[in-house]
Formats: sequence, structure tokens, C-alpha cells
Amino acid sequence: MITGLSHACFVVSDLEKSAEFYRDKLGLEAAFDLNIPEAGLRGVYLRVGGRTFIELFQGEPVPTPDEASYKHICLEVDDIEDTVKTLRERGVEVGDISLGKDRSYQAWLTDPDGNRIELHQFTAESLQIEALERLGG
Repeated sequence: MITGLSHACFVVSDLEKSAEFYRDKLGLEAAFDLNIPEAGLRGVYLRVGGRTFIELFQGEPVPTPDEASYKHICLEVDDIEDTVKTLRERGVEVGDISLGKDRSYQAWLTDPDGNRIELHQFTAESLQIEALERLGG
């Protein structure tokens, strides 16, 4: 059955610029290029952590209306204050840190195509931690 999130995929307007953002600004590890000439696809995989990746493909991003099902991708961080500070030093515009209704810390940013990214740090009171303990994870 399902064991985890493998990857999230984004179509980006400038593959090099987006790969640089995720690699050099957010600090993700470049994993491999994925080029499929017969399909006209050119992309990259970047490792988020563990067995999870972000996949970027060159193309024309289609704006997503507010009522669409996709809203954002959420990246777990180990120290949200240090992460936000580091990203800001790298020139990334990151919103202020706040405590979400799930009792986890969060801060928001966007990639070069405007895709929303939530940075997320669990607390001892996070609803996700309570659920993991209940579910044996």
C-alpha cells in the first residue's frame, strides 16, 4: 500500500532559474536530470529528504484559480527560525513565522513561478505529532 509521498511535480517557465531556487536558495540536493526528447520533456529531480523529491519540468505554468484543489506544498524543517533566517540571507522573501491552527510553526514563500511553499516545524503539541503517536508512526 501507500508508504509515503514520492514527489511533487511543477511545470516551470524557466527550468534553470527554478532549479537554482530549489537547489541554491532552499538547499535541496540535485538528484538527476530527466530528459525525454520524444515527449519534449526536460526536467530535474531534487531531493527534499528521505525518499521524497520535487520534480520540475520546463513548460508553461497554467495559473491556478483560488478554488482549485492545489494550494501549496509543505516542506518540513528542523529549525524554522534558522531556516527563515538562512533563506532571507539568500535573498528569498519569506513571510513571518506563525503558529498555525494545527499547533505547528509555519512560514510562507513562493518559487519563481508563484507556487506557494509552506515551511513547517512540528511542536510537541502539533496535531500531526498526536496523530503519528496514535497511528504508531
